Amino acid sequence: MGKFYLLFICAGITGLFSSCSGNVIPPQAVLPVPNEHQLAWHELEQYAFVHFTTNTFTGKEWGYGDEQPAIFNPSAFDAEQWAKNIKEAGLKALILTCKHHDGFCLWQSKYTEHSVKNSPFMGGGGDVVKLVSDACRKYGLKFGIYLSPWDRNSAEYGSPEYVTYYRNQLRELLSNYGEICEVWFDGANGGDGFYGGAVEARKIDNAKYYDWANTHSIVRELAPAAIMFSDAGPDVRWCGNERGFAGETNWCTISIDTLFPGKPQTQKLLNRGDESGKSWVPAEVDVSIRPGWFYHESEDSKVKTPEKLFSIYMESVGRGANLLLNIPPDQRGLLHDNDIQALKDWKKLIDRTFAVNLAAKAKVKADSYRGKSKVYAAGNVNDGDRETYWATDDSVTSACLEIDLGKPQKVSYILIQEYIRLGQRVKSFNIEVWQDGGWKSVANGTTVGYKRIVGIPPTETQKLRINITDAKSCPVISNVEIY
Repeated sequence: MGKFYLLFICAGITGLFSSCSGNVIPPQAVLPVPNEHQLAWHELEQYAFVHFTTNTFTGKEWGYGDEQPAIFNPSAFDAEQWAKNIKEAGLKALILTCKHHDGFCLWQSKYTEHSVKNSPFMGGGGDVVKLVSDACRKYGLKFGIYLSPWDRNSAEYGSPEYVTYYRNQLRELLSNYGEICEVWFDGANGGDGFYGGAVEARKIDNAKYYDWANTHSIVRELAPAAIMFSDAGPDVRWCGNERGFAGETNWCTISIDTLFPGKPQTQKLLNRGDESGKSWVPAEVDVSIRPGWFYHESEDSKVKTPEKLFSIYMESVGRGANLLLNIPPDQRGLLHDNDIQALKDWKKLIDRTFAVNLAAKAKVKADSYRGKSKVYAAGNVNDGDRETYWATDDSVTSACLEIDLGKPQKVSYILIQEYIRLGQRVKSFNIEVWQDGGWKSVANGTTVGYKRIVGIPPTETQKLRINITDAKSCPVISNVEIY
């Protein structure tokens, strides 16, 4: 009887702790959770979009499809200039528009004549995709591809034959340019176009026409580590706008079958996600450094300021999304000096703002931690190890972290990260600072996810409290930084 009772206690029950060997049962995952490729995508945080095609030379944003390949002729093309400046800006990858809606291909595709092979660029022998992918690898950037599903040049668009054509081009890009980090499927599909001279409007059912499941399977086969983006995933989703912000509430979870293209309610749902969503499909925020996606000389004076870029960073990366910042090359085939200067000054602003983590050597305590075990104690949030975390008992979904900086310091930003391998949990939190002998509330928030950065008016304080006021299950916080 005594041995049976001891074994029963040691085995534990879901939601309780076992202490026979001093171990504590870790928190169970709150589903859905990210896969390993999605985790690697989260860690990229920010990367570059590069829009470059015949539109660069015609001044259009959406080419009609009737543009002559001969118009594509950059005078001083230098992919390494792109990669070097993008790397120095702190961006970690580059996604290239290999084919935009006009159908012009930046590589030597054997499936169409509407490509660089019929342009003056490098005597018709150039391959922009190869030059850019090689430059990315030289400068330590990951490389991704954008292949527009819509093609306003193709005479076959709208027929089953076009889907075969599109998949053949996808295979070319996935097979010949090394490792691909992301494949970007644009949501713009169908409408008026040249279509091989038909000059008409063609409509398709985006949900069915491309047979997306089988199209996606090509990516899974040829580039298994690649993340796929579209309005609804399957791996990452659009944030619902092109202005540079994710929702203040931003769940990485969503149910894809609740999304209906073009509907206002869908855009709102994409922006905030869904607390009860069935799939892990986090938001990617795409925005251009200029008003347009392609280069226009008239916009040289309209490049976003470093301060605006910082605001975008805070409302994307600072809300748990990834930032995809478009930087379009000019007609020379170079990033413009104004864009480069804005990137450099933005990088300086970020580096200066987040230079010294005041929490790195702070004393941290919690009003509760899991099983009273050091494995889940408060000190895990500033130990420099993202694989350790503070957690509470299963029954505790509201708890407090208190951080003592050792002396009064000026505080402007608080960074919080959940251990998302176990799912996204926090539903609401607030932040307090110690002033005049008492606690003063300075910020409130909802979701945390991979990363949340909260800005507050510059405040001098020695102690701060992060109060998790509600969570789907016991909070698991892996990192806290203070600046």
